[in-house]
Amino acid sequence: MKINFTKLALTLGVAGLATAASAQSMNSDSTKRFEKRSFRTWSIGLNGGMLTHYTPFNGPSNGDFATPQERWGYGGYIKKQIVPGFGIQADFLGGRVKGFRANLLPGGSAAQNNSGFRTKIEWAGSVSGNFTVANLSLNQKRNILSPYITGGAGYMSSSPSVMNVPGADPEHYTRNWFVPVGAGFKFGLSKGVNLDLGYTVYFMKTGGFDGVRTSTNDRFSYAHAGFEFALGKKGSSQLQNFSPIAAIREESAAESADLRRMLSTAEQNAARDREQYARDMGDDDGDGVANKFDKCAGTPAGTVVDGSGCPLKVPAPVIREKVVITEADRRVVGEAIKNLEFELGKSTIKEKSFPTLDRVASLLVEKDFGLKLAGHTDNTGSMELNLRLSKERAEAVKTYLVEKGANASRIEATGYGPNQPIASNKTAEGRQKNRRVEFTLL
Repeated sequence: MKINFTKLALTLGVAGLATAASAQSMNSDSTKRFEKRSFRTWSIGLNGGMLTHYTPFNGPSNGDFATPQERWGYGGYIKKQIVPGFGIQADFLGGRVKGFRANLLPGGSAAQNNSGFRTKIEWAGSVSGNFTVANLSLNQKRNILSPYITGGAGYMSSSPSVMNVPGADPEHYTRNWFVPVGAGFKFGLSKGVNLDLGYTVYFMKTGGFDGVRTSTNDRFSYAHAGFEFALGKKGSSQLQNFSPIAAIREESAAESADLRRMLSTAEQNAARDREQYARDMGDDDGDGVANKFDKCAGTPAGTVVDGSGCPLKVPAPVIREKVVITEADRRVVGEAIKNLEFELGKSTIKEKSFPTLDRVASLLVEKDFGLKLAGHTDNTGSMELNLRLSKERAEAVKTYLVEKGANASRIEATGYGPNQPIASNKTAEGRQKNRRVEFTLL
């Protein structure tokens, strides 16, 4: 019983492709950098071309018949692309293969010239691997030209009809295995359509394909042109045309450009911060109070100011006898140094330090001493941060003393950062000793 295999294969193929297309349409097509991409991996192809029993592998006698005669053939396939360079496809083929002038008959005789064969391919189905050999473009993610080679195995039902050849097989249908080997080019016309130009040689596992049985297996070829249609989400690229190398280069270049922009922005911000710090810690009016703490900017030179940089009412100068610094005075300052503590990483003085600082302020007011404040830190953190913190802490002590009545012009505040350690910074105890504000009576 004959089965119309071509119609059955087309029906099943269309149903399977519709299911695959529906499944693919559910995938999200992410365009975000380095995220998972969505590709079209299913495709269907239709083609037509010329069938002939001549192949490049035939001998000088061109097989069982000397003269080939081209006949129209038709085919198609369903393909699943596994990776950019490899896919699996199911092919079908139909048509007729024809030739004349049997080589078994004397050359040039009337009998040879009147002999021939015609084999009808009722149906032929095969499964092949498709190797795309040129999708490694360095610059283009979607290849326009993609050469490929194919190879696989199949099964065929055919019926040879032989004319005027003694001992030829009678006309009947036979089924035999075959091996298809082919090559071709695909031209990308759009993201979903390719022009397919190919050539396939069919190596039959029988010597009776042309109706004349010999010890050598028969062969025939199919040169075709057709179109391949990718299935899946509109706008997605075909996996077989996609070059991962070009995609990685493009994404890496974009990432590098972003990093350069971020670095440039960070450098600009750092420069702006340094300029702002220089403005804050400067003393534009020369009153001994940094701009950051100066609430009365622009005071005239020589003006007596408080810890906020605002003018003080200066009483009439009183001539006092010079007071000598005593050991008791030094003990007051020493206690203030010993008890002076700040909030961690800040220039805020803790309240527990206020009583001893109050005694230092009273000493400065009573005896009109001068005072040098030197802020120091350990080497933890950057040099810029430590210099700023040591200066701000010395200024904070000066501000406190001035607010308690001390003469701002008699107090000098300097920050040395980690540059003058008195102990090793390799131990916690040493670093604790290096974090200090030194008082020197003048």
